[in-house]
Amino acid sequence: MVSFVKSSDRHPLAAESPPTLDEVAAAAGVSRSTASRALNGGLRVSPAAQSAVDAAAKVLGYSPNRAARSLVTRRTDSIALVIPEPDERVLSDPFIGATLRGISAALGPSNKQLVLLIARPDESGARIGTYLHSGQVDGAVIVSHHRRDRLEDAVLGSRLPAVFVGRPSHDEDSLHYTDVDSVAGGRLGTEHLISLGRRRIAHIAGPQDMTAGKDRASGWRAALQAAGLPSDLYGQGDFTTASGQEAMDRLLRIEPEIDAVFAASDLMAVGALAALRDHGKSVPGDVAVIGFDDLGGAANASPPLSTVRNPVVEMASSAVERLLGLLDDEAALPEKPAPVVFFPELVERDSTRVR
Repeated sequence: MVSFVKSSDRHPLAAESPPTLDEVAAAAGVSRSTASRALNGGLRVSPAAQSAVDAAAKVLGYSPNRAARSLVTRRTDSIALVIPEPDERVLSDPFIGATLRGISAALGPSNKQLVLLIARPDESGARIGTYLHSGQVDGAVIVSHHRRDRLEDAVLGSRLPAVFVGRPSHDEDSLHYTDVDSVAGGRLGTEHLISLGRRRIAHIAGPQDMTAGKDRASGWRAALQAAGLPSDLYGQGDFTTASGQEAMDRLLRIEPEIDAVFAASDLMAVGALAALRDHGKSVPGDVAVIGFDDLGGAANASPPLSTVRNPVVEMASSAVERLLGLLDDEAALPEKPAPVVFFPELVERDSTRVR
């Protein structure tokens, strides 16, 4: 049962003052933070609590004043999505597209606005760091970060609530993040190739100033070492199709007898398929190929690409949920936040199936 304060029971001056959030919470029998979430979209609020708050707000005539609340709380009701990549990468990379889908889904029930911050070509993260410190956003989700961006330092140097999608390069014990276990993913993909009887297994790695690139290479190397196989066939890419094609071409010139390739992204794996065709190699007859991500392009490749599924949408949604939780209670920021880590899954298609 929800009890309400009658207008006639309020102090005479109350008629001239609008009801407060605390009054709504008290009337609804919930905490102030629950009342706030219910009035701002209902994220993580039970149906019973939502109904009680809605009824209390209606009876009391409560109407949130966003401008006044911003002046009092210094909140902007905006969060930044930070992508320290050039424009063309943002528009074309399926990883970033999936991240946007996950963030949009998680923000849907809230009243938060999304501010997109993209790095200019050849600039460091200093400009973005300055913006994050300016008070124009309440928090940030940071994706596709590189060591050179120094965004981790910017977050650590402020009290701005922030969550990384992808493990930070350093100080990971002090930063909030969600990630996929890329070391396990690298092992999973490589072990699948080993199980097919492949013995000259190359790797096209992602950027080594990103933890995803380093970790997937570590998983590839660990799987080969455990099987007693050499790990000398290593190429470098930047998660793009063109870089995968160039790396595959170089590897084939070094070792024409390569019989399998694990690429650290599906885009690079698609580039590898093109290079293999140019060299007259059949897939998977001569060379089995596996990628990493499974964000749509793998299933449409020729042949359809085996891959390691990266749950990017879920990771991004989890990052937003973590950030909204931090914004609810900034004083509760833990000194050693626990990361949310997803486990990858193998998706087998024709690029590793010998008929």
